[in-house]
Amino acid sequence: MPDYVLQEHLHEFLYSLPQPLRHAQALYPPPDRPGAHDVLQGANFFRRFSWLHLLWGVWVIDMAAQLFPLKAHISLGSQKLWKMRFTPLKEKFNIPAMKKHLQETSRAACRVMLLWIGLIALIGVLHHIGVMSDIALFMTTVAFYVCDLICVLIWCPFRLILRNRCCTTCRIFNWDHLMMFSPLLFLPSIYCRLSLAAWLVWELFIFLHPERFWEGANAALTCASCTDKLCTQYCRKLRPADR
Repeated sequence: MPDYVLQEHLHEFLYSLPQPLRHAQALYPPPDRPGAHDVLQGANFFRRFSWLHLLWGVWVIDMAAQLFPLKAHISLGSQKLWKMRFTPLKEKFNIPAMKKHLQETSRAACRVMLLWIGLIALIGVLHHIGVMSDIALFMTTVAFYVCDLICVLIWCPFRLILRNRCCTTCRIFNWDHLMMFSPLLFLPSIYCRLSLAAWLVWELFIFLHPERFWEGANAALTCASCTDKLCTQYCRKLRPADR
């Protein structure tokens, strides 16, 4: 899709907002203005304010919430790496079974990563040969953000590979921002760094404290103990209060 068409769609979307929100259009330069999206380029992010900073602020807060243990109403699937979200079972858990679970889920996660690397490599080639512009890369990131919401709220295709019961037990729950921002790897921007930090912290804790990620050791991940509002209908039926 040509660059100017993407810009026109963004401009029309802002005009379609209710009157109180329509003033945000003032933050968004006309699509035909030169340098309308220069903020995507490296240090330009710090040189002037645009509507992209508002969107980036939302994403930064969301990513930062994955880097710290929080008692706020944040999904257990995202926070299960922290000790405060770990509830040990009354009986001693099976360590060999936990190691087997870690191996199986990590192999499945590697398959997801290989598929994603292939997709991002294709996007990189399209950008390199001029088929995709910088703004097209950004709009791809926005599309991935919407897809992430669909995965959490409706249905996640990665469950076909990971074979996990729900988001709470998902091996790659905190991969979301790394995957979402990966198209911006081909821009000289700052957008990917924090998402990479969130991914590294997640992976480090999986190998340091695998018991926190397995329902066979962490009672908080079991259906009977689940309090996550994003829990599936199947899991809700297994809660003691619903029986």
